[in-house]
Amino acid sequence: MERQKTFKVVTLGCRTNQYESQAYTDQLKKMGYREVGEKESAELCIVNTCTVTESADSSSRYQIRSLKRQNPDAKLIVTGCLAERLPQEIAEMGEVDLVVPNKEKENLLSIVFPEETVPEFAIENFSAHTRAFVKVQDGCNSFCTYCIIPYVRGRSRSRRLDDILNEVRSLVAHGYKEVVITGINVGDYDGAPQEGEPPVRLSELVRAVDAIEGLCRLRVSSIDPDEIDEELTQAILQGKTTCPSMHIVLQSGSNVILKRMNRKYTREIFLDTVERLRSACPDFTVTTDIIVGFPGESEADFQDTLDVMNEVRFAKVHMFPYSERERTRAALYPNKVPPSLISERKQRVLRLAEQNAFELSSAYVGRTVSVLVESDTETMPGYISGHTENFISVFVPVEMAEKNDLIQVELVKNTPKGLIGKKVL
Repeated sequence: MERQKTFKVVTLGCRTNQYESQAYTDQLKKMGYREVGEKESAELCIVNTCTVTESADSSSRYQIRSLKRQNPDAKLIVTGCLAERLPQEIAEMGEVDLVVPNKEKENLLSIVFPEETVPEFAIENFSAHTRAFVKVQDGCNSFCTYCIIPYVRGRSRSRRLDDILNEVRSLVAHGYKEVVITGINVGDYDGAPQEGEPPVRLSELVRAVDAIEGLCRLRVSSIDPDEIDEELTQAILQGKTTCPSMHIVLQSGSNVILKRMNRKYTREIFLDTVERLRSACPDFTVTTDIIVGFPGESEADFQDTLDVMNEVRFAKVHMFPYSERERTRAALYPNKVPPSLISERKQRVLRLAEQNAFELSSAYVGRTVSVLVESDTETMPGYISGHTENFISVFVPVEMAEKNDLIQVELVKNTPKGLIGKKVL
């Protein structure tokens, strides 16, 4: 019997990268390759890099070097946003055999194996996840002043609606109960209309995915508040599988800073968007991104952000200290915030985020909710974790449920790590 060839894929950064790496995994498995574990050596290694912050750059370089040390005989391919931004520098790393730019990401395996028939770049599974991310769009036209992504991902472009629906149907057939619509800027989704065709709006995509038989939960990932129009609002609030939770990007609560960031909304638009959703569905939760220490951020600007956090009470906050990126306009801005002050503000945001999330969760003690069980956790030994429809973290005793179970849970106690519940039999 012929020995199976082996591979390993390492992913850094966003959900779009996670989707693309999963597509490589599915392609390679169809080509007869076997994915190896941490302590096994691989013949082919792929690193899908990120460059959104200086920390992401460092992590990407570390993973390249680490992977080569662990797999000295492997062919090592590097792609992703760091490879796009610094192709020569990455190519000159002694560990790297080939750099593939972002525009050729979907053709990566055809480039590596020019003589072989390579399966379609699409996903059927999402390894180690109970929710599957489905990439519907790539690139960005916004050019926020702090962000390198439009330069490394290119202009916005969308997938055809039928291709997306077929992929979701395949995921549901493989047992996935939850799907997350994702992209670099999903609010730009237009269905890639051909000449003479009208564009497909994001609300239409949501309604079409929501109608797929067998799907239990549907989420829309990171989106700007000004892109949540009335049509999308109704598609989410009225859907049979759409979850009452969204990741709506704030970045700053200060209109002065939002304008300097070249964001297309104001603090008032953000708060009005949240109010529209919550007035229609009081249990609607919001997660968000916040940048601290943007050039020129005063104490008053920072307090504006804390005030919005207190008003909204986010279920989760992804906090990013400002990281200067070459080629962006913000890199040229004066009045840089000292690193020590950025660090202090970072800690204040994290403390307030934890406090707000705890208070939000406390209101659910005594209620019975639907939970999709996701994974065993080291966070709370003896328990398995999952999320409610509105993305509140819940732990149940491990003997009460298995991964990918959708169960009713009575919430009995709140902790800083999440709600504790028991399965309703």
